[in-house]
Amino acid sequence: MPANPDQTETIAVPAGLPGVDRLLQDARLSDLAARAGRSCVVEAARTVLDEARARLLEGGRVDPDGLAERVVAHVAAAVAPSLRPVLNLTGTVIHTNLGRSALPEPAIEAMAQAARQPVDLEYDLAAGRRGDREGRLEARIRSLTGAEAATAVNNNAAAVMLVLNTLASRRAVPVSRGELVEIGGSFRLPDIMRRAGARLVEVGTTNRTHLGDYEEAMAARPALVLKAHASNYAVVGFTRAVPERDLAALCRRHEIPFCIDLGSGTLIDLECFGLPHEPTVQEALAAGADLVTFSGDKLLGGPQAGIVAGRADLVERIRKNPMHRAFRLDKLRIAALDATLALYNRPETLAETVPALRSLARPPADIRAVAERVAAELAAAAPKGWRVEVADCLSQIGSGALPAEALPSAAVRLMPEFGRPKMGKKAAGRALRDMAAAFRALPVPAIGRVGEGAFWLDMRCLERPEALLGQIDGLAWPSPP
Repeated sequence: MPANPDQTETIAVPAGLPGVDRLLQDARLSDLAARAGRSCVVEAARTVLDEARARLLEGGRVDPDGLAERVVAHVAAAVAPSLRPVLNLTGTVIHTNLGRSALPEPAIEAMAQAARQPVDLEYDLAAGRRGDREGRLEARIRSLTGAEAATAVNNNAAAVMLVLNTLASRRAVPVSRGELVEIGGSFRLPDIMRRAGARLVEVGTTNRTHLGDYEEAMAARPALVLKAHASNYAVVGFTRAVPERDLAALCRRHEIPFCIDLGSGTLIDLECFGLPHEPTVQEALAAGADLVTFSGDKLLGGPQAGIVAGRADLVERIRKNPMHRAFRLDKLRIAALDATLALYNRPETLAETVPALRSLARPPADIRAVAERVAAELAAAAPKGWRVEVADCLSQIGSGALPAEALPSAAVRLMPEFGRPKMGKKAAGRALRDMAAAFRALPVPAIGRVGEGAFWLDMRCLERPEALLGQIDGLAWPSPP
């Protein structure tokens, strides 16, 4: 390969294949080089010719007239954004694998403005000197939560790690065995504690923990007590957890901080949307927590962030931790989080302005109307062998919020009917997987789920049916097995 990627080279090729120079003379590639850059097109041409050469050496056949088209396809793939928009029809509203909460429009606009030009990120316009990066953001969090102080970092795991590393390095931290959670990607609370330098002291049992268990743990002279909200699982039956007020009182007697990790965290009572109650940040602080940690991109509906709110002296110590800088937010996420928090000044409009809350609060009748429209058009396009119908289903909030609760919803259900009285499970399963793959292959991929002998498209998060219906003509329906 030449040192300069813009240079072409003469290479030995099997008979019937053009060289790089000759291939680049194709008019389509000349125009493409002007748009995408010559080096990118040259590299794609080399790749295509290498693939064609290998095929010929293996005894295969190559159409020389199609080489230019393959180069165009390679270049298109190379310059395409690495993240693609998708339609979330899984039934999980805050889906970690699909980017969690969609941002409110004001947050998107704030990010665009901060990206487009310089902003007063750390500049005090009134004083004409360096300012506080988090000042205005902290003021919003304090106003909404009632906390004395607050800071925001990259995500909630970082927030928990900072709290532990700042306040409990090389010291004991009691945690109930029933709260030693594992979040997505096998990321476990005990691992975070160990990396933060804290020494885990397990108290109680998986299903029952008493105040006396924490009192016994005081013999280890702990630095703080950590309570992790069981946001991504539920233990039912013979269970007991210590009320937060009682734990706060115990910590005050022993003069140690009490921290609650709320995980998904919310600033409003979800019951106003007809949803089950989820503990709020304000409730945790009112119960006596000295610090509360929670996410910005789950129930809050903003960008990825981890927020620490609580006592001013403890937050100040966290800010002075050198790792705080490593975990801090950039200007884009500060702008988005600030704009999202501003929407909470009008709680009566949140079901319209915050997409995550809008999807969660969506009336079942509206969801069913969309499902019926989509089902009608899919049924009209479906080939023989597929049945399309509307079915009731249950959505879930996702990302660890209210894991035991389900939301009534409606879905379009596609089932294979290939004319055989008893189609084998393997054949049916293969057909459903092929159907899921066909929807994922659309220009804007539609992500559904396979289960109960059908492919399901939950309509809860589909606000514009045209985004799916406009692609139906290009759907490659699987053939009967």
